[in-house]
Amino acid sequence: MPRFDSPRLLADIGGTYARFTLEIGPGEFTQTASLRCADHADFQTAVQAYLSGLSWQDGGPQQIAHAAVAIANPVEGDRVRMTNYHWQFSIDDMRQRLGLDTLVVVNDFTALAMALPRLAEVDVRQVGGGQARRPSVIGLLGAGTGLGVSGLIPAGEGWIALGTEGGHVNFGPRDEREMDILKFAWKTLDHVSYERLISGPGLELIYRALADRHGRTVQPLTAPAITQQALDEQDALCLETLEVFCGLLGTAAANLAVTLGSLGGIYIGGGIVPRLGEYFDRSPFRERFEDKGRFRDYVAAIPTFVITAENATFKGASAILENQLRNLQASPGSAILGQIRRARSELSPAELRVADLVLAQPRSVLNDPIAEIARAAGVSQPTVIRFCRSLGCEGLSDFKLRLASGLTGTVPVTHTQVNTNDSMLELGAKVLGNTASAILQVRSHLNRDTIDRATDMLLAASRIEFFALGHYSVVAQDAQFKFLRFGMPCGAYTDPRLQLLAADVLREGDVAVVISSGGRLPELISVVEKAQERGAKVVAITASQSPLAKKADVTLIVDHIEDIATHLPMVSRILHLLVIDILAVGVAMRRSPDSIAALTGGPEDEDTKPARTAMAAPGVSTASPLARLTSHSR
Repeated sequence: MPRFDSPRLLADIGGTYARFTLEIGPGEFTQTASLRCADHADFQTAVQAYLSGLSWQDGGPQQIAHAAVAIANPVEGDRVRMTNYHWQFSIDDMRQRLGLDTLVVVNDFTALAMALPRLAEVDVRQVGGGQARRPSVIGLLGAGTGLGVSGLIPAGEGWIALGTEGGHVNFGPRDEREMDILKFAWKTLDHVSYERLISGPGLELIYRALADRHGRTVQPLTAPAITQQALDEQDALCLETLEVFCGLLGTAAANLAVTLGSLGGIYIGGGIVPRLGEYFDRSPFRERFEDKGRFRDYVAAIPTFVITAENATFKGASAILENQLRNLQASPGSAILGQIRRARSELSPAELRVADLVLAQPRSVLNDPIAEIARAAGVSQPTVIRFCRSLGCEGLSDFKLRLASGLTGTVPVTHTQVNTNDSMLELGAKVLGNTASAILQVRSHLNRDTIDRATDMLLAASRIEFFALGHYSVVAQDAQFKFLRFGMPCGAYTDPRLQLLAADVLREGDVAVVISSGGRLPELISVVEKAQERGAKVVAITASQSPLAKKADVTLIVDHIEDIATHLPMVSRILHLLVIDILAVGVAMRRSPDSIAALTGGPEDEDTKPARTAMAAPGVSTASPLARLTSHSR
C-alpha cells in the first residue's frame, strides 16, 4: 500500500472524548487514542498531549504537514466554538500554532457522511427491511453527547455532504408517555429539541421523567449506567428508558427520510446505538420508523443501517482532507486567492503586503476588521481598500464575501487537458467539462454592484457602441443584435480603423462596451482613452488587473487562462457571451413590460417557432419571454 510523504493527523472531537489517529497511507490508521476532553484545558493542549505520546519507529518525530478535524458543532468561518463543550479556537491560528501546512475543520457528521460511500458490507448492519436505491440521497443521524444529522446528495461521480443542525428541530410527542416526558423537560428547558432526548444527556432526562411519571424517587444515573442496566435487564425503569430512546430515534430517522427523500437508506452512527448490539435490532426503532401513516409504504421501502466500523469518522475526515489537498494542488486556493496570486506582479509594494497577508492567513482576514488587517500588513487602511478594488471588488465587505465563498465552496474548479488520443466521446466530455468548470469560476467572480452599475449605464445611454477584435468580434456582434432588438441605438466595431473613428464621435451620455480577454491590446486601450476624452462612459469585459480593467469606469471580470497559440479561445469566448447575456437580461428586466412584450412579438423563424408553440409538460414550466434573449445570434 502506498504511503504518504508525511503522516496525516486526524481527529474526531466530541463533547466528552477527543479521538486522534495518524493516517500513514490511504485508509491505513495507526496509533489511535481517545482522550477525555475534561482532562485538557483546550483543543491545542489535547492535540499536543496526543502528539507527545506518539512512538516513532524511524527514530525522531516525523513532521506532520496536514490535519483534518471532525468536530461536534457547526463550522462557519474561522472561529470554532463547540456547542456541547467550552473549547473554542481560530482555525488559522491553530494551524500556525501546531506548525501545519493545512488544517481542515468540518462538522463531525459531515465527515461521517463522507465516509458512507467508502464503507464495506462488514462495516454496517441492516435493521429491518427495505432496499437501497443507487444512486439516491442518503440520510445520517446518530446520538452521542448530542444528536448529529447529515446527508449525502449524489453529484456526478461524487457526493455532496450536507452540513446541518437537524438535531435541534422541535421534539414532537407521539403518545401520552412522550407527552409526559415533554412536560417534565419543560420544567427546566425553554426549547425541547430531539437532541435534548436522543443523546447521552437525553437518556438521563428520559430516565428522570419516567421516574416522575411513575411517582418513583430514584438516584440520578449516568447514560452508560442506564444503558448497561437495561441491557442486563437489571432495572425495569432503565429498560423502559432505553425503549423510549430507541422509539424516538425511529421517529427522528423517519422524519429525516421523508425530509431528504433518502431512498438510498438511513444510517445510524454516534457513540450510543452501535454499542446496543442485538437489542437495537428488536427495539421499537424500526416499528416507529415505519409508523408514518399514509407514508408507511414509502418509509418501509427505505433500509436502515447501524454503522459498526470504528474508524468511520476518520475515513470521512481523510476523504475531505484528500479532496482539499487535491484541489490545492490542481488549482491552489479559491477563485479569489488564485486571482490574487496571478495579480501579484501588477500590485504596488504596499498592496503586495496585503496580498501576502491574505494568502498566508485567509481565514483571519475574513474575520478581522479593516484596522486589524492594515496593522497586520503594515499598511494604511486606504491601501487595503485599493487592494480590494484592484481585484474588481467594491470594497472590503465585497472582497470578504468573495473570499468566504471561495473558502467554503464545495465545487472544485478544474481543467482537463484535451489530447490527440481522446476518442470523440472523451473529447466532447472534456470540452463540456472545461466549459462548465470555467463558468463556475467566473460565477465566483461576479460582483452584484458592478453588474448593477453597468446595467444602469446601459439603460441611461443615448447610444451604445460595442468594441472587440479578432476571435471576440462575434461577441460584439451578438451584443449589437440583442440591444437592437430593444430598440436601443447601438453598433458593433471590430476593425481597428473604424473603432477609432467611432470612438471619436462618441459624446457625453454614450457608453462604450469594450470586450477583450487579455485587456492589453493597444488598439482597444486607444478606444477607451478616446471615448473618455469625448465624455463617454466605458464598460469593460476583461481580465482583472489588466490595463483595460484599470482604465474602464466599470469592469466585469472574466478571468480564464487559455493558450490561444495552440487552439482557438473557445471557452473564454463563451464566457464573454454569457456576460453579454447577463447585461441583456438585466436591461430587459428593468425596462417596461411593454418593451419586453414588443421584443417577443416580432417575426418568428423556424428555430424559435416550435419552442414558443409547444405545450408545457406537467410539472415543467415553459420558457419565459426573457429566455429568448440568451439565444446567440449567428
